[in-house]
Amino acid sequence: MTDWLSPAEWDAVRLSLRVALWATLINLPIGIALAYALARGRFPGRGLLNVAVHLPLIMPPVVTGYLLLLGFGARGPIGGFFESSLGLSFAFRWTGAALAAGVMALPFMVRAVRLSIEAVDPKLEQAAATLGASRLWVFLTVTFPLIIPGILAGTVLTFAKGMGEFGATITFVSNIPGQTQTIPLAIDLLLETPGGEGRAARLAALSIALAALALALSEWLSRRVAARVGGQ
Repeated sequence: MTDWLSPAEWDAVRLSLRVALWATLINLPIGIALAYALARGRFPGRGLLNVAVHLPLIMPPVVTGYLLLLGFGARGPIGGFFESSLGLSFAFRWTGAALAAGVMALPFMVRAVRLSIEAVDPKLEQAAATLGASRLWVFLTVTFPLIIPGILAGTVLTFAKGMGEFGATITFVSNIPGQTQTIPLAIDLLLETPGGEGRAARLAALSIALAALALALSEWLSRRVAARVGGQ
């Protein structure tokens, strides 16, 4: 099994899983909060927030990566703050790859959760509020259990996008073997290497298998949760 991929290619697989996992973990609370704000909130600037959240879907990924480099690079205002205060660097590091994957996947998380929230009857939340429950308690006890399938869908989409992100990643953190080289970046390098087509095909097949496994797991979990919620 170890001969199927080279050590450098296994490094790319492990790094892709690490990047996708961290992008998903970071996006979960942020995506749920943004989805709730867009689905239930009525505040000035809501339209602008909606545009900002979905911009990565319509902008070229290279542009997103360039903006990340400007903002989160060592000389950027946000990146400089994190580096000086927390010692956390993003540019040309795996942390930057996770950040790029998270930004590119955030619209998928927000969209999936927002649709689930909008499908919840507001009267259920209003009934709980009339009994004296706070907005946070209403969300945790009424809304959250009903939107778990949407959260699972958003989680899988985020993870899959994190595994497959290319344009923003290579622009922001470059293609450094063992440091920032994820599966898509490794495939790109192999396709430019004479005789590397076969190894690129093996990495592509592994990527497809991981994505299919994640989707199957999401479908199974969604069915289990929906059955449990429906039976209550």
